[in-house]
Amino acid sequence: MTVQVQGLETAYYDSDPENRDDRPVVLFLHGWGAPVATYTLLLEHLAGYCRVVAPDLPGFGGSEEPPEPWAVDDFVDFVQKFAAFAGLNSPVLIGHSNGGRIIIKLMNCPTLPFAVPKIVLMDAAGIRAKHGPGYYVKVYSYKAAKRLLPSLAEKMRGKVGSADYKNASPVMRQTMVRALNEDLTPLLSGIRVPTLLIWGENDTATPLSDGQRMEKSIPDAGLVVLKGAGHFAFAERWGQCRRVLDAFI
Repeated sequence: MTVQVQGLETAYYDSDPENRDDRPVVLFLHGWGAPVATYTLLLEHLAGYCRVVAPDLPGFGGSEEPPEPWAVDDFVDFVQKFAAFAGLNSPVLIGHSNGGRIIIKLMNCPTLPFAVPKIVLMDAAGIRAKHGPGYYVKVYSYKAAKRLLPSLAEKMRGKVGSADYKNASPVMRQTMVRALNEDLTPLLSGIRVPTLLIWGENDTATPLSDGQRMEKSIPDAGLVVLKGAGHFAFAERWGQCRRVLDAFI
């Protein structure tokens, strides 16, 4: 299904568009470079007892790219407008990776057009990574080459950026940089609803230390660590993840 939101053609999944009963409602936000189809296992399970709504965020999956680079705040505005279209009055918010980043920012809005009873953050982004000196040498060398020797910069780009960065369009590359440069750590204490944190023990994209920091900073948070799992911990340890989600929701 598709809809126009903020002038952008937006693809989305809705397990019960007519909202025919009084089941819990889940609004799911996916991670960077991993559109809604990536999470079929999770969404179809939740649809067994919830209405599940999940948009492909602008620039991902079947949704149109924004005309210019977006900041996290732009995605927050988009989610609010999409929720209004879908008629969501009190959704449980679930976000993986970059979707978690958007939820952290969303939960710090002075007012929202819907109530939020609880949230789930899975291997969530939002805490700015600390890098060693070697990282900055590579980045600033690339920036210098970009200004002075564009042909050399293009060769260097493959060695500097992540796979997500290299695979993105110019607009989405700048969008990614804006998101990564914004540290949401000060906003964690502003989340005032029950929060379930699900994390992979061996996550290298958003390390477990991020989850532990979120647990300490969010007033009503609990952390579940999935042993031996990485950034897509929900899929790697689906049985355990499913039981925890079901109990919380």
